[in-house]
Amino acid sequence: MEPFFGRDQELKKLKTLKQKNTASLVVIRGRRRIGKSRLIREFGKVSRMIHFSGLPPTPGMSAQKQRDDFAKQIHRELAIPLPRSDDWGDLFWTVAAHTKTNDIIIVIDEISWIGSKDKTFLGKLKNAWDLFFSHNPKLILILCGSVSSWIEKNILSNTGFVGRISLKMILRELPLKDGAQFWYAQQKHIAAYEIFKVLSITGCIPKYLEEILPGESAESNIQRLCFEPEGILFNEFDNIFHDLFSNKSDLYRKIVQRLAQGSASLHEIYKTLGIKPSGACSDYMDDLIQAGFVTRDYTWSISDNQKSSLSKFRLSDNYIRFYLKMIEPLKDQIDQNDFSLNSLSSLPNWPTLFGLQFENLVLHNLTEVYKALNISPSDISRRGPYFQRNTKKIKGCQIDLLIQTRHQTLYLCEIKFSKHPIGLDVIEEVKTKMQNIQTPRGFSLRPVLIHVNGVSETVESKQFFSHIIDFSLLLGQEYQTSSKLAQRAGCFSIEYSNDETAKC
Repeated sequence: MEPFFGRDQELKKLKTLKQKNTASLVVIRGRRRIGKSRLIREFGKVSRMIHFSGLPPTPGMSAQKQRDDFAKQIHRELAIPLPRSDDWGDLFWTVAAHTKTNDIIIVIDEISWIGSKDKTFLGKLKNAWDLFFSHNPKLILILCGSVSSWIEKNILSNTGFVGRISLKMILRELPLKDGAQFWYAQQKHIAAYEIFKVLSITGCIPKYLEEILPGESAESNIQRLCFEPEGILFNEFDNIFHDLFSNKSDLYRKIVQRLAQGSASLHEIYKTLGIKPSGACSDYMDDLIQAGFVTRDYTWSISDNQKSSLSKFRLSDNYIRFYLKMIEPLKDQIDQNDFSLNSLSSLPNWPTLFGLQFENLVLHNLTEVYKALNISPSDISRRGPYFQRNTKKIKGCQIDLLIQTRHQTLYLCEIKFSKHPIGLDVIEEVKTKMQNIQTPRGFSLRPVLIHVNGVSETVESKQFFSHIIDFSLLLGQEYQTSSKLAQRAGCFSIEYSNDETAKC
């Protein structure tokens, strides 16, 4: 049986629609390989489901070819004679004529591939919903696609669909504890660091995790998936950018290549592209954000909790960064089967890369961090990467993760990757950040260390960090690392004004 892990909340929301006595129009979007179709299949197990899909964008693709293929799908799905395909209205009517009654789910997948080729498509779909599909109270019509920006602009923001959509859903990466089940379901005693090495490349993207062989080492899996010509992740980048961005894929590639080096401001993106500030560039960034590849992190004023206009863009997709930094430079060798991965440490600059990848994994799973810190989400006023500019009056500062609560407590989280247990240097690094950050009087500042491969006993013995969080906790493993420290967590705080030093 095909495994299915996670998506409990998404399934619950979809199943709630079954309780209605009216038809439901649903929009589901998310990056390629995120599991949209798999979720829909899981939801549709108890109902009759008719599934249609658009053809991918290729040279010569036309509106007529999309209609022709849709007609063939109708022929196969409904077991009726091949309908005429010269008009979307007639095609929708044909489907509606065979779905007037009974419990049924209709799926139109990769809708942007279909709709972008014919300006009449969305209008005729809207009319078909109003005149036909909505008359069956047990019908659910799901519009689904990978090009989230197209869906946002042409469906969710389209006045023709306002008030008609029952549920909007964006699928994101699975939580780490769900992603870990791709190992734990078969192998119960896999070390957290072994799992991390794979997740640092795949993220928690379901399709990529389905390709994992839990009985093999991380290096063996990575070699097979990334560094062999037949590997699913070897050409995945080109497929993603061609399918989503078509003839502008080179421009989007330049942006993510810059972000693969580290976070950047919009001004720095302009510089990378060699263009003057324009609304078009902002649209490109929005497209990458909607696609789930990039995140925009805003800093804020701690004293009044107001979001700043200062922001940085971060490449939040682990696979894309790994491809650009590690796979693409070796493509010729891989094509000729001349590359073999002996160990991850043999890759150039791998500690820096995996540090960025580790940050992404943590930032995607803040709910588990809150639990480890014993913070209620309702008590959090701001959280995220934090930075302040270097000026004549204040020093620059960049913090991996800062959590500000309503109770005037700041959790300064250092997300630290190391192949070996972390040594005392980390304390000096964090002390410098604590001294530089502009902390208003009356605020408590608690240093937190989040690590993946252990900390030295000397770090623990210093009792500097209020909490030390092991990556295994985010995976859902029983939390054992730093158990003594966990017992006293919450008893430690640092409170000082800007001209004071930390008192431990």
